[in-house]
Amino acid sequence: MGKRIRVQRRGKGSPVFRAATHKRVAPIHYPVMSKEELEGVLHGRVAEILHEPGRGAPLASIKLENGKTYYSVIPEGIAEGQTMEIGSKASADIGNVLPLGSVPEGTIVCNIELSPGDGGKIARSSGAYATVIAHAPDGTMIKLPSGKTRYLNDLCRATVGILSASGRTEKPWMKAGNKMRWMRAKGHKYHMTRGVAMVAAMHPYGSSKRGGRKVTTVARGAPPGKKVGLIAARSTGRGRKKRRT
Repeated sequence: MGKRIRVQRRGKGSPVFRAATHKRVAPIHYPVMSKEELEGVLHGRVAEILHEPGRGAPLASIKLENGKTYYSVIPEGIAEGQTMEIGSKASADIGNVLPLGSVPEGTIVCNIELSPGDGGKIARSSGAYATVIAHAPDGTMIKLPSGKTRYLNDLCRATVGILSASGRTEKPWMKAGNKMRWMRAKGHKYHMTRGVAMVAAMHPYGSSKRGGRKVTTVARGAPPGKKVGLIAARSTGRGRKKRRT
């Protein structure tokens, strides 16, 4: 019997496919704030800028004046020791965290919450950003990094600015070992062998035949565990009109 295909081996959780999560610093999450703190302004200071394996953007440890500390990705132009503000009455300067309802139209933001209090879900990769387009009764319209527009709750928090490390993906790897270690930190397998380059026992697409993709048609009398795909198909492929003679 042949070896299991890669997807099945990955699900087994072997060390080859396991990410080194014990080297991670901390998850990204905005601090939990009371209603009075959110409606006012809370000052903080960037205590330290860190690198987290598996994350492209720099990570910052931010200490607030109430004694709490949280970790977040930071936009371009932020340095250690810099002060920042959180709350509805904070200024729309780079690095400050405001609810979307308090962000002026046309402002570039990152690390945006999808629902109030979820800690930030959108535009968290290096160089990513979204744009606040307009305020409406339904909420705040933002333009996502994909180009689509979406309405979000006015209480969803966001950081002003473009997320740092924007040119990270432009630099070539130069050496295969560098990319291998980067992929290992993210829990990805590198390098990936093509399925058609394998033997038939190793992968469903593998064979020495040209275009070794297996057919997906299944007989009508096949057992229940095998009856998947095109069941008793009369024809396969794209339908073409027959030419009249």
